[in-house]
Amino acid sequence: MVMLIMAHPLCWAWTEGDTREEVLLRAEDALESALAMYVAAKEPLPTSSEAEADEVMVPLSALGMAKAALYEAMREQGVGRAELARRLRWHLPQVNRVLDLRHASRMEHVEAALAALGLRLIVDVARAA
Repeated sequence: MVMLIMAHPLCWAWTEGDTREEVLLRAEDALESALAMYVAAKEPLPTSSEAEADEVMVPLSALGMAKAALYEAMREQGVGRAELARRLRWHLPQVNRVLDLRHASRMEHVEAALAALGLRLIVDVARAA
């Protein structure tokens, strides 16, 4: 059994599997679950740091990155969930889902929420390591 513990001064998560590859596949879900705890507690998300020589960087999905950016933008602008719902003419549960890192929202919904904050989503592609 192989275990991975992701540790950061402000964020932690763990996952396990039979192989290193299996652990890395599960690591994104573990990271999203850990970050979801920050969103639920209305706390700032921890920032990423550079991976050390013996570490592997575990990225969020594109949707997870967009949702994290939305959450941070709301915090920076002092916009709460109810205010975002009012701006979008959505019901509060819709806003809760678009902020839930574990919910498979449509990217268009995240983009609409960002637009309600005066922002737009920009996607970039980088060469894999």
